[in-house]
Amino acid sequence: MAFDTLRVERETTVDRVLGELRRALFDGELEPGTALREIALAESLGVSRSTVREALGLLVAEGLAVRVPNRGTAVRTTDPAAIRDVTAARMVLEVAGVRRWKRATDQQREAVRSAMRTYADVVRGHPSNAELNRAHLALHLSFVGLTGSKRLVAAADALSAEIRLALATVDRSRRNARDQLRAHSLLVKLLEGGDVTGAAKELELNLDHGQDSMLEALGL
Repeated sequence: MAFDTLRVERETTVDRVLGELRRALFDGELEPGTALREIALAESLGVSRSTVREALGLLVAEGLAVRVPNRGTAVRTTDPAAIRDVTAARMVLEVAGVRRWKRATDQQREAVRSAMRTYADVVRGHPSNAELNRAHLALHLSFVGLTGSKRLVAAADALSAEIRLALATVDRSRRNARDQLRAHSLLVKLLEGGDVTGAAKELELNLDHGQDSMLEALGL
């Protein structure tokens, strides 16, 4: 069998444009509802309009932008139903991971510990809101990693992107970061002590509280 036709593609220009657009969204530089003009973006990023168009299509597919009839593409605005739906999905995925703690591999459990340490370090420093959100959601993603399913992790990662977009417009994480750190530390401590049921209940409370405080911060 010949393999000389196989190729590994380098990161494309579209990937780089998509990455820069994501960063701007998550850092709050592009607010919800902002029109994403192809010509203006192409000139600003120094790429072709077709490249921008393709990147915007991927942004829409990820749920971070929407197509507006007769107006083009715009940054997605957050609504209460979407936040509740995302929280419900996260609840299923993350709790499933936490409940599998005892059956998870050493590597999967260590990923949770590592994410917890990173989150604690970030909280104790002088991070930006975007840095706090990234570390916080990475910890929650590590809970899903306990399932051992790449597909579930990918689904959770997509949900995290929607949450980061919503959090980019509020300062919730900065205000209660210390409280969040204590709650997450307790959750991981329960896991380490073998109290999987207690950890799952703590996670459910955390996600419910996060949903309510996000809705309040967004005025929804």
